[in-house]
Amino acid sequence: HVQLVESGDASVQAGGSLRLSCVASGATPSSHYCMGWFRQVPGKQREGVATAALGVPMYYADFVRGRFLISHDHPKNTIFLQMNRLTPEDSAMYYCAAIPTTECSENWAAGRLAGGLWGQGTQVTVS
Repeated sequence: HVQLVESGDASVQAGGSLRLSCVASGATPSSHYCMGWFRQVPGKQREGVATAALGVPMYYADFVRGRFLISHDHPKNTIFLQMNRLTPEDSAMYYCAAIPTTECSENWAAGRLAGGLWGQGTQVTVS
């Protein structure tokens, strides 16, 4: 039984940095997952932030490109999201998600397709 375990809620002042982590607990080193981060604010649809597969970034949303960096420890089924130059507009609930690489696509990474395993969410607040 695989569960996604995310780092805790975090807050920072505008211009600062945060690092989120997520591990697919129960996954084996031979598991092959795309793992990504998504975010949602009340009243808006969930949107993809960044996704990696087999240790390589495969998707960044335009609004984070150049500021956020995703890293993927594939054998450990763990991803990290380094978020730099944060603004209040980055405040949201951030969700970690994973999907078998055979089902992974840019549409999924962008949040346009449902599916996969989902974490409980981590609240990020930028003031």
